Amino acid sequence: MNAEALRRWMMSPLPYRAFLWRHIPLAAFAGLRVTELDGEHCVVRLPGGWRTRNPFRSTYFAAQAMAAELSTGAPALLAVRSAPRSISMLVRGIQGTFTKKAVGATFFTFSDVPAMQAAVARAGDSGDGETFVARSTGRLTDQSVVAEFEITWGFRRRA
Repeated sequence: MNAEALRRWMMSPLPYRAFLWRHIPLAAFAGLRVTELDGEHCVVRLPGGWRTRNPFRSTYFAAQAMAAELSTGAPALLAVRSAPRSISMLVRGIQGTFTKKAVGATFFTFSDVPAMQAAVARAGDSGDGETFVARSTGRLTDQSVVAEFEITWGFRRRA
């Protein structure tokens, strides 16, 4: 499947839900959904409610981390799929800062897809591993920032 077909597939609710239930059931249970995905940015919706709530009636930090990782991982997967050579991808690290209590639906946005694509291209061209720090920001529907994550991705050309 080429990158554009994969992008359309990720945006199609039923096939993508089936994929999540099969490969990432925790993300499916939490209700994560890719709402926007293009050459510039990716937005993932994390619904509020009982599935993602902690005892303090806010969204559990792990659910937020999962949404942030998906907002950077979906474009990474597209970049790897569109590379002329086989590239592996791996999360090398994650760091989060929580600035406000997340109550209700939260949208995690990664806005630096071109720089990530360039890192994947460098990994494919050089054969050396490339590291890319992807920043994802979580916002409530009123646009107030609730969390910021830095997910460090490693890309490397396969032998």
